[in-house]
Amino acid sequence: MLPYPTASRDEKIEIINKIKERLLNVYRDNILAIGVYGSISQENDGPYSDIKMHVVTTDGTSIESYEFIYDKFKIEISTKQRRELIELAKTVDDSWAIKASMFINVLQIYDPHDLFKEIKTLPLQVSNEAIRETMRECMIWEPYETIAKIRNNYHSANFDYLPLGAKDFVWQTAKLIGLANKQYYSTRARTFEESLKMASKPSGYEELVLQVMEGQLHDKQHVY
Repeated sequence: MLPYPTASRDEKIEIINKIKERLLNVYRDNILAIGVYGSISQENDGPYSDIKMHVVTTDGTSIESYEFIYDKFKIEISTKQRRELIELAKTVDDSWAIKASMFINVLQIYDPHDLFKEIKTLPLQVSNEAIRETMRECMIWEPYETIAKIRNNYHSANFDYLPLGAKDFVWQTAKLIGLANKQYYSTRARTFEESLKMASKPSGYEELVLQVMEGQLHDKQHVY
């Protein structure tokens, strides 16, 4: 396995504060807030976790976003104007249950006007109608299409596709489960685990997702 640099939480917080100070030194009059999202904000980061930061600017001020590796840190700086971030936080799409956490769970690094407190309320204010419409669209173009691929490959005896098709189908279904329950996942890595705890799930989902989680997809006929 290729070596991969590690960093402690204290080291990450230190570099986050350095980035904050550099940004404020250059753009202070135009930056409204700086926050960290992802595993660091939820205090469950590990030695290999990256750093993900929100930088919110005044409307009309554009600062380029960056994703880079510095020393032993993988860093993603997402910059958005205030109105852009608000609109993103209110957006409902097929990945809503995956992405909502990045707006709800934010570690405030610089936020003199408590902007992130306002932002965190927005994802869960989406209407039930918007949720239903998103689910309808998603079911047509994702799981419905995946099921067709699974059936086509089974009938053409391309059985090696079935495990991949099952993984795709379970992932797409997990996103729909989050929408149906109007609940978001704490992290992408725990999506399957947390989906099993949600009240509304389709019949057969639990058996299939457990097979995927445990890597038990060798019996192609059973998977089908």
